[in-house]
Amino acid sequence: MVLFGWRLVLAVAAICVPLTARAQLTPDVVASYRTVVGGRIETAVIFAGDQGISGSTMSQATGGTDQRTANVKVTKVAGAGDVGHPKPLGGLPLRWQPRVQGSMGYLTARNDFHGGPLQGDEIDDKSFAIQFGGGARFWFTDRVSFAPTLMGMYGHIKSDYIANSDFAKANLLEAQELGLVDWTTNTWSIIPAADVRYVVDWHRTVFKIDSELTYFYTQSFSASNPTLSVGGNSETWRNRLDVDVPIGLELFGQELHTGGFFSRTEFYGDVRIGLDDDHMYQIHGRLVLDLLGKLWKTKWLGLGGSYLWGSTFHAWTVGADIAMQF
Repeated sequence: MVLFGWRLVLAVAAICVPLTARAQLTPDVVASYRTVVGGRIETAVIFAGDQGISGSTMSQATGGTDQRTANVKVTKVAGAGDVGHPKPLGGLPLRWQPRVQGSMGYLTARNDFHGGPLQGDEIDDKSFAIQFGGGARFWFTDRVSFAPTLMGMYGHIKSDYIANSDFAKANLLEAQELGLVDWTTNTWSIIPAADVRYVVDWHRTVFKIDSELTYFYTQSFSASNPTLSVGGNSETWRNRLDVDVPIGLELFGQELHTGGFFSRTEFYGDVRIGLDDDHMYQIHGRLVLDLLGKLWKTKWLGLGGSYLWGSTFHAWTVGADIAMQF
């Protein structure tokens, strides 16, 4: 994942100029700078806090003038689920059930520059975010359902610039005054989403096809620099195929299941700018123990792992795979 793209490198080079050359700072450069920094902040908060994006360890390397490597780690606890069994909705030919979802995560990102005017410099970002919300799932048939949700998210991000290049050392104070480097900010987000699901049973294997569209409206508050103001608008569109396969083997008297999912997520708006990519693939595998009816509200518990990639990055994650049923 890229939280400091090449566009921001150009903004640094344009903004960090001697005081006598401040007239070179054109409105176009200022607009570009604010757009990229806003996208970078919203991207960090979304990847740290959104329940629809997995925690992972990501890396990227770029060529060109900046020759930058980026390493990002996201540690996250997240989940979503439908409560109870579908119930009739008045006299309508629909059934419904409440839905809850939430997430809490911590992101660290380190960018090292190996070429260009910023050679030797480093940017360290740390972001914490927490998200919670819910909605309802409406069943049109036993196979087809629709789930609108509304979530809120709080985020906090701190960015530190380590200036080792002659260029950055000479212009660090001006960059700090402009709010380009060495800042902290808090954010709030409103996140409406909608998911369409189709379920297919084949013998005992269950296939789920999901298409989920999510919109993020983000604003900053309590920033350390008054020039740092974020008004972000981002969208993600995730399409996923999930498969659950009982394998007929038992452990501790309970059946083992395997399976996983394959997904593609499209990125739009500020998150696309901050990520420097417009899509992400994820393939996930799991081996879990069926605990339905044996452990409080737990459907299964086991291990899972994912590999994620886009045009400019790749990532991996391993952790507990838990499904709850309320």
